[in-house]
Amino acid sequence: MTLKGTVRGGVVVLEAGTKLEDGTEVDVVPRQPLTKADAPEANVPTLYDRVKDFVGIADRLPADMAENHDYYVHGRPKKS
Repeated sequence: MTLKGTVRGGVVVLEAGTKLEDGTEVDVVPRQPLTKADAPEANVPTLYDRVKDFVGIADRLPADMAENHDYYVHGRPKKS
């Protein structure tokens, strides 16, 4: 028996209506090998790319903001 599906978010999703019992062992044979450029994570921007427009725009922050972020944002005890 051959089943068809697609990988979405790293999980094989079978065609609609396909049912397998939990615990069924399967073999997955990709139709074409993925190249590094095809990998979904290759097109995801890095955290720096997403926030670079905001770097350096905050002013008047406490000198120990990085070390005591949880204190200033969440009210937890200071580390120093």
